[in-house]
Amino acid sequence: MGYRPSARQLEYFIALAECTHFGKAAKTCYVSQPTLSHQFKLLEEGLETSLLERGAAGISLTAAGERLLPLARRALEALDDFVTAAEAGRENLGGLIRLGVPSTFGPYFMPYLLPILKSSYPGLELYIREDRPAVLEQQILDGSLDCIISPDLTGTERLQALQLCREELSLAVPRSHPLAGLDVIPVEMLGGERLLTLSQGFRLHDDVQALAHAAGAEFRQDYEGTSLDALRQMVSIGMGLCLFPAAYIASEFGKEPDVLLKNVADANLSRTICIAWRRESARSEHFEELFELSYRAVVTMQVPGIVAIRSS
Repeated sequence: MGYRPSARQLEYFIALAECTHFGKAAKTCYVSQPTLSHQFKLLEEGLETSLLERGAAGISLTAAGERLLPLARRALEALDDFVTAAEAGRENLGGLIRLGVPSTFGPYFMPYLLPILKSSYPGLELYIREDRPAVLEQQILDGSLDCIISPDLTGTERLQALQLCREELSLAVPRSHPLAGLDVIPVEMLGGERLLTLSQGFRLHDDVQALAHAAGAEFRQDYEGTSLDALRQMVSIGMGLCLFPAAYIASEFGKEPDVLLKNVADANLSRTICIAWRRESARSEHFEELFELSYRAVVTMQVPGIVAIRSS
């Protein structure tokens, strides 16, 4: 085996990629700038490859740097897993879990999960990242997150996914809308209606797009909301109709008297919330326990439209 970079050199590389500044990266790594610069230079010399481009506007990754950055993260993750495996008998699920949750579910679920986690593992530290499902899935694959809770995940060669619960989606219409008097709306009656949605990267975007296609409705991407709250307000002033998930409805819809919730006939308006982690992780037992605690939290919620599922 020829040249092999050290873990610290890889840490410096990752810090430089994230901070795009030598001084800031050095502070992040708690070393002097000359120390970081010297070790990073040795890394590039050992690889015989330039990883960064230096310019007046700062630093940026070269094509080689872009290609090698995920591998550097995985290499450090493997070292972390090595230590974690040696500490497998210790309490508190490894001490730290970096958990990703979507903004359409996490804020309404975590208040139920966190007390259960605190009671069961008082020493556990939980780093929570809230983002779009598409971003969370990329971050778990590149090692930035340990585990994610997200809608409609499927297992792959690299990802272990367990179903946690099924969550119904309801159609919101303004109280003044002609369809407001119907308890159940036939899907064909949505033809020509304007359907609003969140931006791409959210599963709700895909759900609304599928409903629009099935109903012959107008799918307005120029009316994309930045949050469920924004969409709820847009519906209330008659800008269009929108789907909302059950957990959000239970938490927030009491604030909106001018919007009514409806079922749509002949439309499978639901999503499956899953918990997932990398198959090769040495911490699978930790995440299986997190799944069990999350299942308990779902049962505790008792939210209409959410049904707990125990994956096998």
